[in-house]
Amino acid sequence: MPRAGCRVPRAGCRVPRAGCRVPGAARRDYASITPVHLVIDAANVVGSRPDGWWRDRAGAAARLVEQVTGAAVAGRLDGRVTVVLEGAARAGVEERSGAGHAVQVVHAPRDGDSAIVALVDSLTAAGGPVGVVTADRGLRALVEGLGSTVYGPSWLLEKL
Repeated sequence: MPRAGCRVPRAGCRVPRAGCRVPGAARRDYASITPVHLVIDAANVVGSRPDGWWRDRAGAAARLVEQVTGAAVAGRLDGRVTVVLEGAARAGVEERSGAGHAVQVVHAPRDGDSAIVALVDSLTAAGGPVGVVTADRGLRALVEGLGSTVYGPSWLLEKL
């Protein structure tokens, strides 16, 4: 029987969905079969912790990218990972892309939400599941409409 919010029976579930209660091993199995791309709304994740980030946005962004990179290298994050930075946070980390990086960093030319929507749109068009880390309700609705799965900042912070 499918659980609340699930689209497939539990035994056959291999799709990572926000709120899914399937053991993490099942989600990792799926990620090893089909590449998953995780897009992180850095402003939203950084803003979810009241640790003084507003005094040094660039430094907070650099710390987040460092933590995400560590988690990706250690195998706590599956698939490809892209962190989207906006505004003053862009000064903390240079843009980086390509296969040589555990974590890609994208600088949003305007607002982060527009850059994330454009990135998710291109990734879903290319095929394969895409996950977005954000708590922004408006962004959540937009990327879910494109077929993406949304995870809250706490999901990511637990993995760091």
